[in-house]
Amino acid sequence: MPVWMKAAGKWGSILVLIMMLISLVKNLIAFIGFITGAIKILIVLIFVALILGVGLLVFKTWNDSRRNKT
Repeated sequence: MPVWMKAAGKWGSILVLIMMLISLVKNLIAFIGFITGAIKILIVLIFVALILGVGLLVFKTWNDSRRNKT
């Protein structure tokens, strides 16, 4: 095997490993971004449900107090 093929094989495999590592890091960053986005949406939905629940309790108490006065 010629010397230039051995050198290209060594450097080529090193470059492939570096590119695979870069690709893995990019995918990891994208996955972390997706997870944080999903958590943000979940937090917003929990707060909306909490506000609706408190509003429903206030409305129910207001209706009950109006019924008891008459």
